[in-house]
Amino acid sequence: MTNEYQPPVLEAQLTSPVGMLLVKASAIGLTHLTVADLKHQSEQVEVCTVIELITAPCPEESKVNALQHINAVHRQLSEYFVGQRQIFELALAPKGTVFQHQVWQALAAMHFGEVCSYGEIANRIERPKAVRAVGAANGANPIAIIVPCHRVIGKNGKLTGYAYGLEMKQFLLALEARSQKPEARG
Repeated sequence: MTNEYQPPVLEAQLTSPVGMLLVKASAIGLTHLTVADLKHQSEQVEVCTVIELITAPCPEESKVNALQHINAVHRQLSEYFVGQRQIFELALAPKGTVFQHQVWQALAAMHFGEVCSYGEIANRIERPKAVRAVGAANGANPIAIIVPCHRVIGKNGKLTGYAYGLEMKQFLLALEARSQKPEARG
């Protein structure tokens, strides 16, 4: 994950088992992955549309690079949802503060299927008293699923809030639990 940020130049909609995903990318990496509509679910991950997001002139090379990032997200999410990928290998370039990037990097470093609490993330980034700030950074995560904020649970082991609802969180955790086998690594 890079701390460098460039505004996205392309946007794509992907249907997925959890709903319609909105993916945005710049020339340097994925900037956003959000769930746009939980109702539009599909068994497979399919690209519906790719839209240019440019408000100012942009070099063609930037669009080509952004499209490569979107295609990589599409391929890797397809593999993830069928249990064939446990590790995402994508260039991530979300906009955020230094602290948010620390939290997101700690989330991205979690092992497939692992769960932890906000307090554990705070300890991992060596800010043990920043539990609430970790929760806020987790909630501000612009790259769902790939930066796995769904893996954060309460310190009592129970599911806690999730921007896209507890049903989606349960689905993702169950998917990862079913897919935890050595041959599923990507």
